[in-house]
Amino acid sequence: MSSVVIAIVVVVVVLVAAGLLVAAWSMLRRRRLRTKFGPEYDRTMEESDSRKAAERELSERERRHAEFDIRELSDEEKQRYRAEWAHMQERFVDAPADAVTAADVLVADIMAERGYPTEGYDQQLADLSVEHAATVGHYRAAHEIAIRRSDTRISTEDMRFAVVQYRELFEDLLGSAPGEKKDAKR
Repeated sequence: MSSVVIAIVVVVVVLVAAGLLVAAWSMLRRRRLRTKFGPEYDRTMEESDSRKAAERELSERERRHAEFDIRELSDEEKQRYRAEWAHMQERFVDAPADAVTAADVLVADIMAERGYPTEGYDQQLADLSVEHAATVGHYRAAHEIAIRRSDTRISTEDMRFAVVQYRELFEDLLGSAPGEKKDAKR
């Protein structure tokens, strides 16, 4: 075999190996993003022009999120927010639309206190999706009702549904201490 043929074979082997390495890295990245973002991964894929663009968007969310100074709430802060939540639920009986507004504000307050930026609903969704992908869909559903709460077609049952959806994110944002279980009584 001549040295030219050997050089060509080596170049081809190196290019194939590099291609396999890039494909494996891409597959691992895709799997990691899909696992981390869950349904939000699928939603972003549907809204994007391509898989590459969707994955770039999700990676950008992670990069932005890494710059935040997110903190856990103290036990006292959690108690205070749970008391505010209980008060909001009591108000629901007499003023469901006001209670939905209060739930929306309460979730935004918790986000701000934990260190999440709150400068716009779409950005809030993106920021929350990094650590709260399982409940960001609940927030989306609740907020949709909240912004339409003055619409006469929104029923009390719709508003109740919104409060239940807000509660999913509320509990997720409060978090649980190690060993603490979330129970239905809260």
